[in-house]
Amino acid sequence: MQVFNAPEAEGLRLPFSSAVRVGELLFVSGAIGNRPGTLTLAGGGTAGEARQAMENIGATLKHCGLGFADVVKVTVMLADMSEWAAFNAVYVEYFAPNALPARSAFGCNGLALGARLEIECVARFP
Repeated sequence: MQVFNAPEAEGLRLPFSSAVRVGELLFVSGAIGNRPGTLTLAGGGTAGEARQAMENIGATLKHCGLGFADVVKVTVMLADMSEWAAFNAVYVEYFAPNALPARSAFGCNGLALGARLEIECVARFP
């Protein structure tokens, strides 16, 4: 097992690693739409938080030598399932249209910092 902590997350002293590699798989911890290195959520509602969460995941993937093309599975947690369309509009910008990863989603409440969404993923090393 190899543990990764994105440089932006190190000063926050969070009780988890940014990502963990086991064999050829990278498990990326759930990301909310907080601005890098802070506990402040991005503005712009669901779309703004979704974009920032995807950027946060992208930074972690890059730190580990990967990108969105290496993502094989995504799990999405939404505080309000009626915001599904707003989330999807941002989400699809990060993947090739014919190479979307497998995905699960569910509604939940009580996300960290009052976030509207949290996204985690699994990526594969080539």
